Amino acid sequence: MSAGGRHTVPVDVHLIAVRDGEEGPEVLLSRRAGDVYASGHWHFPSGHVDGPAEDVVTALVRETREETGLVVEPDDVRAAVVVHHRAPAGSARVGFFFEVRRWAGTPTVMEPRVCDGMGWFPFGALPEPMVAYCRAGLDAYLAGAGVALHFQEPGDPVGHAPEADRLRSVPASGSAGAAPGPAPGDGVSPETVAAPPVRPHA
Repeated sequence: MSAGGRHTVPVDVHLIAVRDGEEGPEVLLSRRAGDVYASGHWHFPSGHVDGPAEDVVTALVRETREETGLVVEPDDVRAAVVVHHRAPAGSARVGFFFEVRRWAGTPTVMEPRVCDGMGWFPFGALPEPMVAYCRAGLDAYLAGAGVALHFQEPGDPVGHAPEADRLRSVPASGSAGAAPGPAPGDGVSPETVAAPPVRPHA
Protein backbone atom coordinates (compact mmCIF):
# COMPACT_ATOMS: atom_id res chain seq x y z
CA MET A 1 0.00 0.00 0.00
CA SER A 2 1.31 3.45 -0.87
CA ALA A 3 2.13 6.01 1.79
CA GLY A 4 -0.91 8.00 0.71
CA GLY A 5 -3.32 5.32 1.89
CA ARG A 6 -5.67 2.99 0.08
CA HIS A 7 -7.10 4.34 -3.17
CA THR A 8 -10.89 4.30 -3.33
CA VAL A 9 -13.27 5.30 -6.13
CA PRO A 10 -17.05 5.61 -6.54
CA VAL A 11 -18.81 2.62 -8.07
CA ASP A 12 -21.65 3.33 -10.44
CA VAL A 13 -24.10 1.28 -12.49
CA HIS A 14 -25.43 1.93 -16.01
CA LEU A 15 -28.52 0.51 -17.70
CA ILE A 16 -28.15 -0.60 -21.33
CA ALA A 17 -31.82 -1.31 -22.04
CA VAL A 18 -32.20 -2.75 -25.54
CA ARG A 19 -35.39 -3.30 -27.53
CA ASP A 20 -36.20 -4.23 -31.13
CA GLY A 21 -37.18 -1.13 -33.11
CA GLU A 22 -38.63 -0.78 -36.58
CA GLU A 23 -35.14 -0.36 -38.07
CA GLY A 24 -33.23 -2.63 -35.70
CA PRO A 25 -32.11 -2.62 -32.07
CA GLU A 26 -32.59 0.56 -30.03
CA VAL A 27 -31.10 1.71 -26.73
CA LEU A 28 -32.72 3.82 -24.00
CA LEU A 29 -31.00 7.12 -23.18
CA SER A 30 -31.86 10.01 -20.87
CA ARG A 31 -30.76 13.66 -21.07
CA ARG A 32 -29.14 15.17 -18.00
CA ALA A 33 -30.50 18.50 -16.82
CA GLY A 34 -30.13 21.08 -14.08
CA ASP A 35 -27.17 21.55 -11.78
CA VAL A 36 -25.47 18.23 -12.57
CA TYR A 37 -22.32 17.04 -14.31
CA ALA A 38 -22.67 17.15 -18.11
CA SER A 39 -26.05 18.87 -18.08
CA GLY A 40 -27.64 18.76 -21.53
CA HIS A 41 -25.79 15.58 -22.52
CA TRP A 42 -27.36 12.20 -23.22
CA HIS A 43 -26.43 9.30 -20.96
CA PHE A 44 -27.61 5.90 -19.85
CA PRO A 45 -29.98 5.80 -16.87
CA SER A 46 -27.42 5.33 -14.11
CA GLY A 47 -26.49 5.91 -10.50
CA HIS A 48 -24.22 4.95 -7.64
CA VAL A 49 -24.06 1.94 -5.38
CA ASP A 50 -25.50 3.12 -2.06
CA GLY A 51 -22.90 1.53 0.18
CA PRO A 52 -21.27 -1.74 1.25
CA ALA A 53 -24.64 -3.41 1.87
CA GLU A 54 -25.78 -2.98 -1.76
CA ASP A 55 -24.44 -5.05 -4.64
CA VAL A 56 -24.20 -3.69 -8.19
CA VAL A 57 -27.16 -5.65 -9.58
CA THR A 58 -29.43 -4.49 -6.74
CA ALA A 59 -28.21 -0.94 -7.36
CA LEU A 60 -29.04 -1.21 -11.06
CA VAL A 61 -32.55 -2.50 -10.37
CA ARG A 62 -33.15 0.30 -7.85
CA GLU A 63 -31.72 3.09 -10.01
CA THR A 64 -33.66 1.88 -13.04
CA ARG A 65 -36.94 2.10 -11.17
CA GLU A 66 -36.09 5.45 -9.57
CA GLU A 67 -35.04 7.09 -12.85
CA THR A 68 -37.23 5.44 -15.49
CA GLY A 69 -40.11 3.71 -13.70
CA LEU A 70 -39.14 0.40 -15.31
CA VAL A 71 -39.26 -2.69 -13.10
CA VAL A 72 -36.39 -5.07 -13.79
CA GLU A 73 -35.98 -8.46 -12.18
CA PRO A 74 -32.42 -9.24 -11.01
CA ASP A 75 -32.44 -12.49 -12.99
CA ASP A 76 -32.94 -10.48 -16.20
CA VAL A 77 -29.76 -8.41 -15.70
CA ARG A 78 -26.83 -9.38 -17.92
CA ALA A 79 -23.21 -8.27 -17.55
CA ALA A 80 -22.12 -6.01 -20.44
CA VAL A 81 -18.79 -4.32 -19.63
CA VAL A 82 -16.83 -2.81 -16.73
CA VAL A 83 -15.16 0.54 -17.43
CA HIS A 84 -12.43 2.17 -15.34
CA HIS A 85 -12.93 5.86 -16.05
CA ARG A 86 -11.07 9.07 -15.30
CA ALA A 87 -12.75 12.40 -15.99
CA PRO A 88 -10.90 15.39 -17.52
CA ALA A 89 -10.74 17.00 -14.07
CA GLY A 90 -8.89 13.95 -12.72
CA SER A 91 -11.52 12.15 -10.62
CA ALA A 92 -11.83 8.41 -11.27
CA ARG A 93 -14.56 5.80 -10.91
CA VAL A 94 -15.48 2.27 -11.91
CA GLY A 95 -18.69 1.72 -13.84
CA PHE A 96 -20.58 -1.54 -14.23
CA PHE A 97 -22.64 -1.52 -17.45
CA PHE A 98 -25.48 -4.03 -17.62
CA GLU A 99 -27.65 -5.15 -20.54
CA VAL A 100 -31.37 -5.62 -19.94
CA ARG A 101 -33.83 -6.81 -22.58
CA ARG A 102 -36.85 -7.58 -20.42
CA TRP A 103 -38.73 -5.35 -17.98
CA ALA A 104 -42.21 -4.20 -16.92
CA GLY A 105 -43.53 -0.71 -17.56
CA THR A 106 -42.91 2.20 -19.93
CA PRO A 107 -39.87 4.49 -19.62
CA THR A 108 -40.83 7.76 -17.97
CA VAL A 109 -38.84 10.73 -16.69
CA MET A 110 -39.16 10.15 -12.93
CA GLU A 111 -36.65 12.77 -11.78
CA PRO A 112 -37.38 15.95 -13.81
CA ARG A 113 -35.01 17.98 -11.63
CA VAL A 114 -32.02 16.17 -13.13
CA CYS A 115 -33.46 14.74 -16.37
CA ASP A 116 -35.45 16.55 -19.05
CA GLY A 117 -35.70 13.92 -21.77
CA MET A 118 -35.75 10.19 -22.39
CA GLY A 119 -36.07 8.14 -25.54
CA TRP A 120 -35.16 5.14 -27.64
CA PHE A 121 -32.40 5.56 -30.22
CA PRO A 122 -31.07 3.20 -32.92
CA PHE A 123 -27.45 2.21 -32.35
CA GLY A 124 -26.56 3.83 -35.66
CA ALA A 125 -28.34 7.12 -34.94
CA LEU A 126 -27.35 8.17 -31.43
CA PRO A 127 -28.19 11.68 -30.19
CA GLU A 128 -25.64 14.41 -29.61
CA PRO A 129 -24.07 15.41 -27.39
CA MET A 130 -23.42 12.23 -25.41
CA VAL A 131 -21.33 11.99 -22.25
CA ALA A 132 -17.93 10.63 -23.32
CA TYR A 133 -17.89 8.11 -20.46
CA CYS A 134 -21.30 6.76 -21.47
CA ARG A 135 -20.32 6.55 -25.13
CA ALA A 136 -17.11 4.71 -24.18
CA GLY A 137 -19.13 2.11 -22.29
CA LEU A 138 -21.52 1.73 -25.21
CA ASP A 139 -18.70 1.37 -27.74
CA ALA A 140 -16.92 -1.18 -25.57
CA TYR A 141 -20.18 -3.14 -25.21
CA LEU A 142 -20.78 -3.10 -28.97
CA ALA A 143 -17.20 -4.27 -29.54
CA GLY A 144 -17.75 -7.21 -27.16
CA ALA A 145 -15.21 -6.06 -24.56
CA GLY A 146 -15.60 -7.30 -21.01
CA VAL A 147 -13.32 -4.69 -19.44
CA ALA A 148 -12.25 -1.31 -20.80
CA LEU A 149 -10.28 1.76 -19.78
CA HIS A 150 -11.40 5.31 -20.44
CA PHE A 151 -8.84 7.66 -18.95
CA GLN A 152 -9.49 11.17 -20.20
CA GLU A 153 -6.81 13.87 -20.21
CA PRO A 154 -7.04 17.42 -18.81
CA GLY A 155 -8.78 19.57 -21.37
CA ASP A 156 -10.71 16.71 -22.97
CA PRO A 157 -14.38 17.54 -23.57
CA VAL A 158 -17.06 16.11 -21.30
CA GLY A 159 -19.02 15.15 -24.39
CA HIS A 160 -17.98 12.43 -26.81
CA ALA A 161 -15.60 13.65 -29.52
CA PRO A 162 -13.99 11.19 -31.98
CA GLU A 163 -10.73 13.14 -31.95
CA ALA A 164 -10.47 12.69 -28.17
CA ASP A 165 -11.50 9.04 -27.98
CA ARG A 166 -9.66 7.49 -25.02
CA LEU A 167 -11.31 4.06 -25.05
CA ARG A 168 -8.98 1.07 -24.62
CA SER A 169 -10.28 -2.48 -24.45
CA VAL A 170 -8.54 -4.95 -22.14
CA PRO A 171 -8.02 -8.29 -23.95
CA ALA A 172 -9.71 -11.25 -22.33
CA SER A 173 -7.70 -14.09 -20.86
CA GLY A 174 -6.68 -16.49 -23.59
CA SER A 175 -7.07 -13.94 -26.38
CA ALA A 176 -4.87 -14.93 -29.31
CA GLY A 177 -2.00 -12.52 -29.74
CA ALA A 178 -3.04 -10.38 -26.79
CA ALA A 179 -0.49 -7.64 -26.19
CA PRO A 180 -0.25 -4.49 -24.10
CA GLY A 181 -1.94 -1.43 -25.51
CA PRO A 182 -5.15 -0.92 -27.46
CA ALA A 183 -6.77 -4.06 -28.80
CA PRO A 184 -8.08 -4.33 -32.39
CA GLY A 185 -11.48 -2.69 -32.64
CA ASP A 186 -10.84 0.04 -30.07
CA GLY A 187 -12.74 3.21 -30.78
CA VAL A 188 -15.36 1.38 -32.85
CA SER A 189 -18.36 3.62 -33.30
CA PRO A 190 -22.00 2.51 -33.41
CA GLU A 191 -22.21 3.91 -36.95
CA THR A 192 -19.99 1.03 -38.09
CA VAL A 193 -21.86 -1.65 -36.16
CA ALA A 194 -25.15 -2.92 -37.56
CA ALA A 195 -26.43 -4.34 -34.28
CA PRO A 196 -25.23 -5.21 -30.80
CA PRO A 197 -24.02 -8.74 -30.15
CA VAL A 198 -26.72 -11.25 -29.37
CA ARG A 199 -26.33 -12.54 -25.84
CA PRO A 200 -28.68 -15.49 -25.26
CA HIS A 201 -30.23 -15.50 -21.83
CA ALA A 202 -29.27 -18.38 -19.60
